Amino acid sequence: MMRSFRLIRVAVLGLSLAWTAPSYAQNFEGLDLSGQSKKKRTTPKKKKPTRKSRADKTKPAPVQDDDADDDAAAASSSEAPTSVSPAETAPAAAPSTPAPTPASPPANTGGMGMGLDLTQEAPKPAAPTMSFDAVDVSGKTADRQRLDVAVSLFKNDEYEKASMAAHELLEDPKLAGLHTEARYVLAKSLYRMGMYHSSLGEFSKILSLGPSTKFFKTSLEWLFFISRKTKNETVILDEIARHANQEFPEKYRNEFRYLLARYHFVRGRALDQVGQPEEADKSFSEVKRLALTIPRTDPFFPRAKYLEGLSSFRNGSRQKDAAAKRANGEMLAAIEAMKEVVRLTRPAPGKTVDQAKMDRSLRELAFMQLARTHYGMQQNRFALFYLGKVERGNTQWLEALFESSWANYRVGQYEQALGSLITLSSPFFREEYFPEALILKAVIYYENCRYRESNIILQDFERTYLPVHDQLEALVKKNMEASEYYSVLSDVQKKNKDGLEKNETDIILERILRLALTDQDLRKTNDSILELEAEMDAFANRADTFKYSELSKSLLEGLKVQRTALISKAGIMAKGKLETELVALKQLLANGLRIKFETTTKEKEFLEEQLKAGGRTAIVKKYKYSVAVQDDQLYWPYEGEYWRDELGTYQYTMTKGCIERDTANRNVQSAEAM
Repeated sequence: MMRSFRLIRVAVLGLSLAWTAPSYAQNFEGLDLSGQSKKKRTTPKKKKPTRKSRADKTKPAPVQDDDADDDAAAASSSEAPTSVSPAETAPAAAPSTPAPTPASPPANTGGMGMGLDLTQEAPKPAAPTMSFDAVDVSGKTADRQRLDVAVSLFKNDEYEKASMAAHELLEDPKLAGLHTEARYVLAKSLYRMGMYHSSLGEFSKILSLGPSTKFFKTSLEWLFFISRKTKNETVILDEIARHANQEFPEKYRNEFRYLLARYHFVRGRALDQVGQPEEADKSFSEVKRLALTIPRTDPFFPRAKYLEGLSSFRNGSRQKDAAAKRANGEMLAAIEAMKEVVRLTRPAPGKTVDQAKMDRSLRELAFMQLARTHYGMQQNRFALFYLGKVERGNTQWLEALFESSWANYRVGQYEQALGSLITLSSPFFREEYFPEALILKAVIYYENCRYRESNIILQDFERTYLPVHDQLEALVKKNMEASEYYSVLSDVQKKNKDGLEKNETDIILERILRLALTDQDLRKTNDSILELEAEMDAFANRADTFKYSELSKSLLEGLKVQRTALISKAGIMAKGKLETELVALKQLLANGLRIKFETTTKEKEFLEEQLKAGGRTAIVKKYKYSVAVQDDQLYWPYEGEYWRDELGTYQYTMTKGCIERDTANRNVQSAEAM
């Protein structure tokens, strides 16, 4: 009994030891596995899930612009996502906040041997891992976190805070390694704030570092986004041309070619104005070369084709006297290019509102250029056909009416010419600049032996435009700096904007301003200056933390530099335009004096003949005319009043004219015109 009791005690003790032994192994394995998990967190394998989640996070970047895949383009770049994401700080933060010990896998509970092996290896990797993290992150984590804070603010649409955070990094010379990334965040933030000129300045600084720089390619892409937001795309042309040798992404390649062609076209015109036609020839040749590199199906092809046509027209006009055959070839090339533009810009379903609007504008310009080309080749009826294609009320409509007046005069359709001139002289367009309209009107009356009316019109012309000539001549003779010429025009604009009272000189200067702004390149540059000044004024509407920050001071200084450069450019164009128009106005005044002299001479001859004949001689007779109109029209006599819906529909009737003129031929010509 005693023996059996002892055996039972031994058995119970053995079972107790056997039952408790796995418990110690399990607890030990748990400690070992926790150390092993720390080791796994520092290996590159654990970073892969982190990068995947970061990529998923950055993929739906906030692209809110219909016409610019800006962040999507940046995300596709190899360097853009990996350097500015907050997720990269996760491994560095792991030592300071240890993760809870994970449960032991079932496979490790199988035997005591595995537990003993793990206990021998566990302490070895733990110490170097912790010390490695401490050394690697020291001095870098805080800086990287500061950049990541700026990125996080940008992604949360807090653009003012993001820009200020990025600017703080740029102000710290110790963080030179992060400056490019910080400037990239700053530039994007400014773009999102609608500060496009400031954004352009920051992207330009990134691009100036060269193509080997981080974010160089994506910064090039952002130039296109900015060009679509500003009123004048030419603000980025210089930057585009500076990097013309770089390989642009295929998505923007054709847009880049068009913008580069636009740059060379503007440059060529400027060289022509300063008397360097040989250098201008090179620029216009480059325009034509670039236009040929754009596929016909591309949206930018019509615009490039239009520039090609203008270049051919310029070459043909310049070579007219030197080589007639070559000049005709250039003119024919210009006509074919413009016809292609007209075909490509026909209204069609599926086009966006912006594209349709741009097509209408380009189509109108192509019709105007076709008319001018035919007019220059003495094909006046073709010119009238194309001018008639310009729709009433559109941008080029008044110009089309004026030019159709000259074409009608050339073919002897005086009544149609005078009908168009009535619209131009209406109070609705009193501020428009068409000095030649009065000269043409005087010439038509002179051609019809209406000498007294011709003299009255010439007197009106002198009274209106002689003061403009004198003031214009005084401006040009001052030999001021280029920027001062623009300042004179700018002062007039400000008075108009503020509604200030203007004296007689101001009214004349306003006419000169309108005269200068008939130059499209100057008008666009003027628009850029006004847009830039509006951006400067917008700082006052920002939050105080941004408005009074060092960043604001820096940005305002940068905008002032841009404004100075634009004003200098506008001043050069304004001076050239004013000098050109002064020469033209001198010629018009001289022509007016000649017409006045001829009119007076003819009137004197008529009076002498009348005296000799005892008052029975006449040089003017009354014409027979009819007021019949078509069934869908209503005849309404003009009595000096103007109605907006009647503009462009006036038909002048010559009730009397030269006695020797063949009335039958006149009626035939009028019928042909209708």
